[in-house]
Amino acid sequence: MKVASLAFLYLTALATQAHASSSDAWAAYDKVALESCIKSSGLNDAKPVGTSAQFDDRVGYTAILMQGQYPQKHMVTEWDSIRTSGKTQ
Repeated sequence: MKVASLAFLYLTALATQAHASSSDAWAAYDKVALESCIKSSGLNDAKPVGTSAQFDDRVGYTAILMQGQYPQKHMVTEWDSIRTSGKTQ
C-alpha cells in the first residue's frame, strides 16, 4: 500500500500544469490570422466584419468574414463579403 501511495504522489508531483495562453499570445495569433485572411481574400481594402470563428487547435484555421472591393477593372464598383480561412500553423 505504501508503494502505491508513494508512486501516486511521485507521479502527481511530476505532472505539469496546463497554462493558458497570454493576452499577448492571443493578440499575435489574431494578427497573423487577420493578415492571412486579408491576403487570401484577394479583395482591395479588405476589412474584417464581425468576429472571427475559432476552430479546434488541431485544425489550425480561423475563419474571418472579410468585406472589400473586387480588384478587377470591370468590377471596380462592386463590393462583396467573403468568408476566408487563414492557416495559422
